[in-house]
Amino acid sequence: MAARIQRILVAIRDVEYPSRNELRKAATLARAAKARIEVFHAIDAPIPDRSPQQDIVAVAMQRYVEDTLPKRQRQLERLKRLSFLQGLRVSCHIGWDYPPHEAIVRRALKIQADLVIAATRPHGMMGRLLLRNTDWELIRQCPCPLLLVKSPRGYEKPVIVAAVDPFHAHAKPANLDALVLGAGAGIARLLGGSLHAFHAYSPLVNLMPTPTAVGIPMGLPPEAQEAHAAQTARVFDKLTKTAGIAPACRHLHMGDVPTELNALVKRTGARIAVMGAVSRSGLRRVFIGSTAEHALDRLSCDVLVVKPRGFKSGVARRPAVKVARKSR
Repeated sequence: MAARIQRILVAIRDVEYPSRNELRKAATLARAAKARIEVFHAIDAPIPDRSPQQDIVAVAMQRYVEDTLPKRQRQLERLKRLSFLQGLRVSCHIGWDYPPHEAIVRRALKIQADLVIAATRPHGMMGRLLLRNTDWELIRQCPCPLLLVKSPRGYEKPVIVAAVDPFHAHAKPANLDALVLGAGAGIARLLGGSLHAFHAYSPLVNLMPTPTAVGIPMGLPPEAQEAHAAQTARVFDKLTKTAGIAPACRHLHMGDVPTELNALVKRTGARIAVMGAVSRSGLRRVFIGSTAEHALDRLSCDVLVVKPRGFKSGVARRPAVKVARKSR
């Protein structure tokens, strides 16, 4: 995201009771970047096969969507009148597409969006802002940087934390850390904030063999741990120094990533955590640098997900049907 943000796509899941969080943050970014905003909503009713057995269902669904579109369009248009969007270039687009993450990806590809913004929703009895299937699929398939809005807090001179993995766990592309740091620096400059870098590493462990063939983990001598920590620090400092990050803004911790990253976000009051995502072909999962998936769920701040150069989304560019309305 070192390049200028020109087009921001804001995905609205519920036009009846829309969250204004993502729109407010899109307005902040668009105003700073002089970017255009498109507010997008997809009627995500499943699209029946046009087979003889399903033809009646398909026709009925088509009529339902065509009848529903004008009402949804009016609801979407009302969002343009929000006070914090005044003075910005805002358009609306609505269509019938399924599943939701593919609809968002297709629209992002269509308008060549530089940033996609989507909001998470409370889940479970405790109302935690957990990522759900659509969020994970967007992380896996979104072709441009993806901002997942989890917090209601604004972006006034925000602290941005870039989570890097200089040892390239999961064999991720070597340039991904540079892209993560570049994206974080770009957002920090845009919003008048500050960029911090984070990495957590595990202590060295030796497995002692047993008669049952199940190794027992044993800590190595202190001097070995110190050498490991020193080597980790050298690599981390080299990476962050090259990115121009001051020593006071470099955070190298020994421990598990979810716990340490979440603690740093709370301690610094960070508004955005930037992470790199690598999608593995043939696997229905995504690797976020060296972090576990539950690290994303536990974070209380927004998350900006960055893909490596040359990433190609697996989502088809054309939906099964074409029913859409647009305002300019």
